[in-house]
Amino acid sequence: MSATTRPRAADLGISSGAFSRGPLNAITDVPGVLVGHATVRNERLSTGVTAIVPKVLCAERPAIPAGLSVGNGYGKLVGATQLRELGSIETPVLLTSTLSAFRVADALVAYMLEQPGHEQTTTLNPVVGETNDGFLSDIRSRPVGEDLVREALATAAGGHIAEGGVGAGTGTVALGYKGGIGTASRIFTIDTAEFTIGALVQSNYTGTLQLAGVPFPAAEILGEQPAETIGNSCMIVVATDAPLDARQLNRIANRAVFAMRGTGADYAQGSGDYAISFSVVTGTPPADQYLSPAFLATMEAVEEALINSILRAETRTGFEGRTARAIPIERVRVGLQRAGVSLHNQPPQNATQNEGAIGAR
Repeated sequence: MSATTRPRAADLGISSGAFSRGPLNAITDVPGVLVGHATVRNERLSTGVTAIVPKVLCAERPAIPAGLSVGNGYGKLVGATQLRELGSIETPVLLTSTLSAFRVADALVAYMLEQPGHEQTTTLNPVVGETNDGFLSDIRSRPVGEDLVREALATAAGGHIAEGGVGAGTGTVALGYKGGIGTASRIFTIDTAEFTIGALVQSNYTGTLQLAGVPFPAAEILGEQPAETIGNSCMIVVATDAPLDARQLNRIANRAVFAMRGTGADYAQGSGDYAISFSVVTGTPPADQYLSPAFLATMEAVEEALINSILRAETRTGFEGRTARAIPIERVRVGLQRAGVSLHNQPPQNATQNEGAIGAR
């Protein structure tokens, strides 16, 4: 079963929860958000880079409001302190392998200095996140550099997004299974206005997988010792077209990290769990009293993105013959049915939360 035929949570009939999925159920449902991957796969390397590009960043608008949540700071998030201090991002957000994060940041700076509006730039804050793909890839060789960064940026586009073992998710392991890149989105309202929130994740963390509240322990489902998660981290990027300010986006980012628990994350000591959120629009921020739907929509989208990162990933054998196995889809179907989870097609707009939904416990 290839990544193109492996199902997403929606394909399995798992309800979206309180809010409807966007048309593509992806971060690219947020207008002007593009995603690109560059991937390296051979017997020694399983790695790459993923670029999340807000088109609105340009000469006329060199920064956009952003928020940050540090669930556990055992990671190498380049650019975090300025993001937190100023509440904005100045570059696309790039995700990659732990020891390549610094090379990727340098390449991103070089790329940005070539862009219109940066002819006289003397300071720039690249934002680069990472997780550790050392179980499947020769991480010490630090193979991700300028060529791959430029490929990911050049190929960034809207529309459907490749998920699973691609780009920054090529070598990751999550909850005992092959992990990777996942995405999802939700439509929600603030007061009476409709907005979209989308999430993209790079999963590489430990715990016991849960789908719609049903546990799927890797050792039991696979019938063997699960793959080892090295570094035990997760990167989450959330985008919205709601006119939220940096303080409110920090609150959105917090909810994104909370959503990891819904998939069974154990938030282990050595984890680097981060969420970055940004808004692509300007406008008057809504009063906080209207934000509850945005918070729940964020958690639903992130939880489903994390699940998709695992469902879509294929078995990968990499560095020194180590193997991370894909979760068996038929075992998932049987497990959900035996647990009595009510499976649905995508609910209509503004549907209420359903039994067995993403986010329902």
